[in-house]
Amino acid sequence: MQAPDVFPGASPRTLLVLGSGGTIAGLAPRAGDTLGYQAAQVGVAQLLAGFDAPPGCVLQVEQVAQIDSKDMDAAVWLQLAQRCAEALARDDVQGIVITHGTDTLEETAYFLQAVLAPAKPVVLACAMRPANAAMPDGPQNLRDALAVAAQPGAHGVVAVCAGVVHAAFDVRKVHGYRLDAFGSGDAGPLGYVEAGALRRLRDWPQTVPTAGLLARLPAVPQAWPRVEIVFSHAGASGAGVDALVRDGARGIVVAATGNGSVHKALEAALLRAQATGVRVLRASRCEQGRVMGGEGDALPGAGALSPVKARIQLQLDLLGA
Repeated sequence: MQAPDVFPGASPRTLLVLGSGGTIAGLAPRAGDTLGYQAAQVGVAQLLAGFDAPPGCVLQVEQVAQIDSKDMDAAVWLQLAQRCAEALARDDVQGIVITHGTDTLEETAYFLQAVLAPAKPVVLACAMRPANAAMPDGPQNLRDALAVAAQPGAHGVVAVCAGVVHAAFDVRKVHGYRLDAFGSGDAGPLGYVEAGALRRLRDWPQTVPTAGLLARLPAVPQAWPRVEIVFSHAGASGAGVDALVRDGARGIVVAATGNGSVHKALEAALLRAQATGVRVLRASRCEQGRVMGGEGDALPGAGALSPVKARIQLQLDLLGA
């Protein structure tokens, strides 16, 4: 990595790049294979080979994990969050970029925003094609992420894919294989990266005091309260909910239809669960909009949170975080 130009008398700012695996680090048997590949095969240092740091910055590279993001879990979240917190406390660190798989990117983004709410940028970079594809998208996404992380005044957790910047609260994977696989619902994108420059459309994710929040999370992920997701659909029953309660779940999120409506049989089971002390939240299956709660709702709504993000928030609530 070539040393950047630095203004006379100015110290270079550090961009920490943390690798966690994913398709961006994947390899396929042949360059034309965009589906039959194995994720998390290439180290993050190798992904950055030949990259120049943004002007005034130097790159520091670390491999935190090397997994297919479909297998993301609380243990890796803790590693990422702790390493981010340590780095963000350093005066020389301008921001952080995390290479990540697309499958659970939205969940990692929400978790990191919830527990860190950082006053500096934490940018997730990803890819829909493996690193050795004939036309990989990872290198450009990574360059765009570095440009966003180097942006003066940037803060909060965001994701960058196909030139679009999404805030952690809003980002969702909306397509299974297209290069522009992410959307921000009716909130819209935070901005665009165009020829290496950020064109911002709205505010950065909110920064709020989080002193001690990360430290309150149990160091052993198995000690985190179990929260599961069930799906409301035509002909749904409550059998799955009853089984989860018997099995010790402490929270249940229902991916509800429309504005948080739930099949009557499933709703009855959720009310039984709630009566025993299990926390229940209603999120919507719909990609856009929010659950508009009403006075006297028997089951609380999750607002604009998607089911997977509502699960994370309920887990943090149960932890007293």
